[in-house]
Amino acid sequence: MKLGIVSAIFDQSNFEEMIDIVAENGLDCVEVACWPAGKAERRYAGVSHIDTKNLTQEKAEEILTYCKQKNVELSALAYYPNPLDENLAKRQEVIDHLYTLIDAASLMNINLVTTFVGRMPSKSVSENIQEAANVWNPIVKYAEEKEVKIAIENCPMLFTEDEWPGGQNIMTSPSNWRKVFEVIDSDYFGINYDPSHFIWQRIDYISPLYEFKDKIFHVHYKDIKVSAEKLADVGVMATPLEYMSPKLPGLGDVDWGKYVSALTDIGYEGYTCIEVEDKAFEKTYEDVKKSVALSTKYLRNFVI
Repeated sequence: MKLGIVSAIFDQSNFEEMIDIVAENGLDCVEVACWPAGKAERRYAGVSHIDTKNLTQEKAEEILTYCKQKNVELSALAYYPNPLDENLAKRQEVIDHLYTLIDAASLMNINLVTTFVGRMPSKSVSENIQEAANVWNPIVKYAEEKEVKIAIENCPMLFTEDEWPGGQNIMTSPSNWRKVFEVIDSDYFGINYDPSHFIWQRIDYISPLYEFKDKIFHVHYKDIKVSAEKLADVGVMATPLEYMSPKLPGLGDVDWGKYVSALTDIGYEGYTCIEVEDKAFEKTYEDVKKSVALSTKYLRNFVI
């Protein structure tokens, strides 16, 4: 397995500076944030280290050459919006940009895009599954033609009242994975596995690794700390950030030894990327950089 990081945390650095930080920390790879240019609508979104819309062959070669010089690989191109947005004009903008990521991944021979399936918060699960099939099958067919895989992260995108009650991503559980894979049946459509999202949902984050081993295209390392006292006070119907908080790997409730052990059991040898979303390390940009160093040092105990 190769250890890397999601670049969205480096919102104050351009592409070259971001790669330099990754290299300085001895990381093997980076999942590159590729949002369209514009104002971020939420934390860790809106970061664009590669402009996929205007990417040329010449610029792609420059990017790959710089990475090679720094001994850093690009694990995937990342864009995490809501492709099932109920505002159809906004939905189309999202889908159009997803196509630019597929084209860019093909051009640079990265061949992996990480994203969300999306969700219509006001609709039922079954309605969302059908809409996901309608929206995603043409996208996946295009990706197949370009030989680019798509890995869907299992984040519910449900944190505060803004996303309540349904969240903005239907790929939230093993049960929903099975339903989605029935209607979007492709070897190019799989999972970007993040154990932290299962912790606060009270879902076993180990056993799905075995069941879905052939669908795991990419892996995240993010931790979550659940406050039993707060949960007992607000209950499971509360918005999640009322009782949990994202943490650096090793500072939350994920058992990383068991997690990495399971990855080795299933023979996973792909990219694994740290995702930093710990507010305790966001006071300054130096704190952000420190969080990368701490996470890398900790995970090197498990990932060689």
